[in-house]
Amino acid sequence: MTNQVHIPYGKQHINEEDLQAVATTLQGDFLTQGPQILAFEKAFAAYVGATYAVAVTSATAALHLSAIALGVKENTRVITTPITFAASANCISYCGGTVTFADIDPQTALIDINAVRKILEAAPKGTYSGIIPVDFAGKAVDLEAFRKLADEYGLWIIEDACHAPGGFFTDSKGQRQLCGNGKFAELSVFSFHPVKHIACGEGGMITTNDKNLYDKLMLLRTHGITKDAEVMEENHGGWYYEMIDLGYNYRLTDFQAALGISQLKRADKGLERRRAIAQRYDAAFNGTAVNTDIGKFDEGNAYHLYVIQVPERKHVYDELKRKGIFAQVHYIPVHTLPYYKRKGFSAGDFPLSEAYYTKCLSLPMYPTLSDEEQDFVISSVLNSLPS
Repeated sequence: MTNQVHIPYGKQHINEEDLQAVATTLQGDFLTQGPQILAFEKAFAAYVGATYAVAVTSATAALHLSAIALGVKENTRVITTPITFAASANCISYCGGTVTFADIDPQTALIDINAVRKILEAAPKGTYSGIIPVDFAGKAVDLEAFRKLADEYGLWIIEDACHAPGGFFTDSKGQRQLCGNGKFAELSVFSFHPVKHIACGEGGMITTNDKNLYDKLMLLRTHGITKDAEVMEENHGGWYYEMIDLGYNYRLTDFQAALGISQLKRADKGLERRRAIAQRYDAAFNGTAVNTDIGKFDEGNAYHLYVIQVPERKHVYDELKRKGIFAQVHYIPVHTLPYYKRKGFSAGDFPLSEAYYTKCLSLPMYPTLSDEEQDFVISSVLNSLPS
């Protein structure tokens, strides 16, 4: 490898089958609201083991619609993690609700269920309405445990599974529970951003086993408009429609859905490669100053990211960048961002999240990363460590 390389932390893979799928759809009768949408929804629901799936324009849109469908409004209080992309919290703010953060488990960087329980115990029952756990970096949250806690306090769960299609945790009966299968969360949300497992350019999906929530979501993603005669107040003819709720234009296009279907066909192969890359990182950093607790191999981890923790993180980041390796930091704790600081949060509120942030670094992780490229990343990380 030379200094002319360009190795990003994540990267889409578009092959000839993808191109043909999009081209065929572009030459067809529908660019939007056509048959590819339903086909993608059915295929994705089957992939994660859910009953229903709703395709939308982005995972942010998916979170927003999920919050609306679950009744988030002014004075609704919801708990999530500071170590996530801001959208996991913003969806509550969009609806006028109030976000509360719970600190992480430093061994996993996932939201700590004990921290959530302390928040709930410290307030009168009914204070909080829901929890948004995040399958950070691809590691599945134990939603069975969160479901038990949520039921105790009458809460709903939105699983932010944007990092984890194909990921799973093992439940108390030894059964694998796929992220997004709807057995423990009312709604689960996925992303089709280019660096994710399935790339549609942009796009998102909501999965659920609840028919009522599914119907709400289908209405909300299309302006709140229906042509269903059974729910309309009047019917003037075949052209007639009614807007029965305040919805949004959050529809995915047919050519994006066609790309998603094509990408989904090789999702398992991509997941296998991601896990192999993680195992190579594990082996290479074993016994070094690189802390791999977050990324350490777990067969249920979908490995959207491989996160290490290193001393003098900025120095390591800069050295990698100088060599053409574009590592990334996931994430700046949400409560420290200016918008949330204006809402009363401040540095020091969630010390474990903040300590994690000072050392975390996401290394290149995508299926087309070659062994040669990975070896160059590994040697570059080790050579950049302070002596």
